[in-house]
Amino acid sequence: MRNPLTIFKNVPVSTQTVASLYPDIRKPVDKVGRLLRDGDLIMLKKGLYVVSPDVSGMELSEELIANHLYAPSYVSMSSALRYYGLIPEAVYTIQSMTLNHAKKFDTPLGRFTYTHICKAAYPIGLVPRTANGVTFIVATPEKALCDLIANSQGVNLRYISEAKRYLEEDIRMDLDDFMRMDISIFEEYASVGKKATSILTLIKLLKNGRQNI
Repeated sequence: MRNPLTIFKNVPVSTQTVASLYPDIRKPVDKVGRLLRDGDLIMLKKGLYVVSPDVSGMELSEELIANHLYAPSYVSMSSALRYYGLIPEAVYTIQSMTLNHAKKFDTPLGRFTYTHICKAAYPIGLVPRTANGVTFIVATPEKALCDLIANSQGVNLRYISEAKRYLEEDIRMDLDDFMRMDISIFEEYASVGKKATSILTLIKLLKNGRQNI
């Protein structure tokens, strides 16, 4: 017999949504508890779950889970740069930006962290991406880089040489990949986001690099 939980695939669901599959059970919370003990469900936080891949037959999407775990939010910084293959190091914490207060969640699937961003800068450079059968919101490479610089202590890029060194040595990004980025996103971010001076230095590096091509 097919497990009714497969209807949810790999999308995070609430206690009430899970309970809707079992209308004849008087105490839905007890049923959810049994599903957790049996390994059919994975608890992300109180009241939010995802069906085990062993049951759904689908790979979990950390990016989609991040969007649902604390909303509104989008995946960004090193997590997004790694998602695009722009930095070599593995990222073991899923980093997101949010309009809410900063927060972190330790789950059976790993740690998810959320950093506050102002309302004006939030919508810049966001795109939907589809993977593992689901669609989630992630920063463009340009926005992810801006968010990373803006929220990294001790990173203040005043000169082109500092920006180049930061990209090549600190986060080990290929400069050719950087040179293909959309300058308009950097310009929009610099007008409303944090560390405008550092972002403007990135823009100078980008313009200087293109002039020399």
